[in-house]
Amino acid sequence: MQKKTEIGILAKSYIEQGQLVPDDVITRLIVQELTNFGDHNWLLDGFPRTVPQAQALDKAHQIDTVIDLNVPFQTIKDRLTARWIHAGSGRVYNTEFNPPKVSGIDDVTGEPLIQREDDKPETVTKRLTAYEELTRPVLEYYKNKGVLETFSGTETNKIWPHVHSFLQTKVPDASQE
Repeated sequence: MQKKTEIGILAKSYIEQGQLVPDDVITRLIVQELTNFGDHNWLLDGFPRTVPQAQALDKAHQIDTVIDLNVPFQTIKDRLTARWIHAGSGRVYNTEFNPPKVSGIDDVTGEPLIQREDDKPETVTKRLTAYEELTRPVLEYYKNKGVLETFSGTETNKIWPHVHSFLQTKVPDASQE
């Protein structure tokens, strides 16, 4: 969009109208951007989200690994619904592992914290259900192609060492950072 390419302008028109960018437009945008990487390794987070996107990506690029972080929905829901934000600064608190000194109050300004709409329990549940419906077929697609690696757990510090070790077999110069 910043480069004002034809596809970027099209995507921006949907965003400006408050609409979701259609699958085919987002797919064209990402596939076009990936061509800029040449022979370099790249990692996508959150794409593809649908089987048609995965198929289009496969037509344009060879996918050798797909990583699935299998975290129970309840764990994700608990983390997201415990998230509170100071609207003015964007500071993020989590009532479970990074709570403010005074509940509901920003440590720096003393102003009230807010919970974003998309972090409220009912919204998180809807999002996770929709994610499951869209993502499960994509994971099956890549599993059938033999490129899916799944890592299961509930804590980043326990999952990451396994992911990191696996990535080092794919990209030997992968650093821990």
